[in-house]
Amino acid sequence: MTQLADQVEAKFASRGSSHFDILLALFCVVLILSNVGASKGVAFGPIITDGGFFLFPIAYIIGDVLSEVYGFRAARRAIITGFVTAALAALTFWVIVALPAADFYTNQDALASVLMPVPLIVLASLLGFVAGQTLNSWVLVRIKDRTRERHLWARLMGSTGVGEFADTLIFCSIAASVIGITSAGDFINYVLVGFLYKTAVEVLFLPVTTLVIRWVKKREPSYGVAA
Repeated sequence: MTQLADQVEAKFASRGSSHFDILLALFCVVLILSNVGASKGVAFGPIITDGGFFLFPIAYIIGDVLSEVYGFRAARRAIITGFVTAALAALTFWVIVALPAADFYTNQDALASVLMPVPLIVLASLLGFVAGQTLNSWVLVRIKDRTRERHLWARLMGSTGVGEFADTLIFCSIAASVIGITSAGDFINYVLVGFLYKTAVEVLFLPVTTLVIRWVKKREPSYGVAA
């Protein structure tokens, strides 16, 4: 039975459905909001992180759903779309700050202090995001090629570890100085806390991710028909 299952191609759904559109929209919104939140350095005692810490793992959970249900090509399209929308948001913030303020507007300095770091944070996020999400999707789909519909938890966890580490290392290397991290100790803290936290969130939400994947699969008429 195992040999027979291994000869069957991995199943995926067509991305031409409302479910894919909704997941893609959520994916982009979460990415943009997490980039804005990441412009603020946050400390919980000795633990150093940023204001987007509670949002960004959700992007990976949605990415897992897209990769598992729709395949690598669909996940890659979502990654590219997320990249473009986040870059557009960063450009929009830059233009807003650069526009001449009216005489009655007294919050220009406050606005600049909040929004000006965002383009740099977005740059860090986009580079880490593209590398991490691509690796996450690629590893998940490669494992699925071997396991087919079995061992969903293994491919979710395997892809998460690889993707989150690459993403966190790249992002923190660029973003650390933007939010005020200058010492090696604080940087290592920032990287380790970010990686362990994001990975822990995905582990914690693994049952939810699994339920969402199964729910979407059951409601996708094309699942198993088109890659």
